Amino acid sequence: MTPADRQPRPPLRIAVLASGRGSNLQAILDAIAAGVLDATVVGVFSDKARAPVLERARSAGLDAHALVPRDFPNRLEFDAAMFDAVEKSAPDLVVCAGYMRLISEPQVTRMAGRMVNIHPSLLPAFKGLHTHQQALDAGVAEHGASVHFVTPELDGGPVIAHARVPVVSSDDADALAARVLEREHPLLVAVLRWFAAGRIALDAGRVTVDGMAVHAPLQLGLDNALTPASHSVA
Repeated sequence: MTPADRQPRPPLRIAVLASGRGSNLQAILDAIAAGVLDATVVGVFSDKARAPVLERARSAGLDAHALVPRDFPNRLEFDAAMFDAVEKSAPDLVVCAGYMRLISEPQVTRMAGRMVNIHPSLLPAFKGLHTHQQALDAGVAEHGASVHFVTPELDGGPVIAHARVPVVSSDDADALAARVLEREHPLLVAVLRWFAAGRIALDAGRVTVDGMAVHAPLQLGLDNALTPASHSVA
């Protein structure tokens, strides 16, 4: 089935999890306002009561919620309460956009195929924190960002798409981070557009596009459009 064959779909219902400023949330909201992303943000959730993302959300008229881990006896109970709150917003997709907690396995299983994360490296390279310094220390010529399905393994879920950024000789971690962030935002929006069109899914642990398994991540071009990697579709 091609995109032209698809029936109209209701707007994609997105819940956003974030711990920081919310720049990826703003990119989503800007894309919706511009009419390039057929979606609605049904809730914003944070593990930090004073996270700037919450004020950004409230300023946009969105439901915004904070649950603080210290208010719960353990990680499992915190995660269960967080995802109970998320589920009440009835999202089609949960987007972890700078959410700085490893989510426990029961909740990952609960949201299987319905939760994605954006990560500042070309996964599977440079998982975890300090990815830009990791890239510089490794001496790679290319860095970037990834959107992947969330699984219990840290930054280990099937990768949906990459945005690539060259590493230049003058880069330090801050300069490289700033350039990667410029590509993170269009990468996330492009992937969400394909979700909104019903093109991306997770099937038996593999990313599918238009019902076909892909063997390599989609690639974000300079025109901010996604294309399959060469010979990537089964």
